[in-house]
Amino acid sequence: MAPRLNPSSEAELRAASFSYREVGRTRGAFPTGYRRIERRRQLTPDAFEVAIANLLCWRIHQRAGLDVHASSDVIADAVVVLHLGWGPVQVQAPCRVVYTINEAQRRGFAYGTLPGHPEAGEEAFIIERESTGAVTFTIRAFSKPATALARIAGPVGHWVQNRITDRYLNSAEK
Repeated sequence: MAPRLNPSSEAELRAASFSYREVGRTRGAFPTGYRRIERRRQLTPDAFEVAIANLLCWRIHQRAGLDVHASSDVIADAVVVLHLGWGPVQVQAPCRVVYTINEAQRRGFAYGTLPGHPEAGEEAFIIERESTGAVTFTIRAFSKPATALARIAGPVGHWVQNRITDRYLNSAEK
């Protein structure tokens, strides 16, 4: 279970506008002007339900090394502040769920960045059982720096994004 946001923080995040205009664009063609990530990992065929459970209660994020403070343990309509840091260096990343996918063979969600997030953009997490029985976990994201720290980070920031994406993909089946 993720620690809860306090009510005033939750209300503030719900009232905030997304920090990018292309809300929902992880569903289709990526918008121009953003760094794009689209990665997929094949899971074991029996991992479908476990992976969904891990995704929809923030466990994948926690296992990736993020400290998760969410409005709810249930993803739908959630706001969340993800914390990443080592020692005295902490980065906070506020997000709000943009959409959820709740189909029999396909589940997931996307969240978008809110003011205060070092990046501006969106990230989608989708677990799907294909007609062949194969189970895949796909992450689609687009982002660009939204703060001076993110701009200065440059390639190091990209490395961190790639590393966290790898951790997400490797955390679904555990």
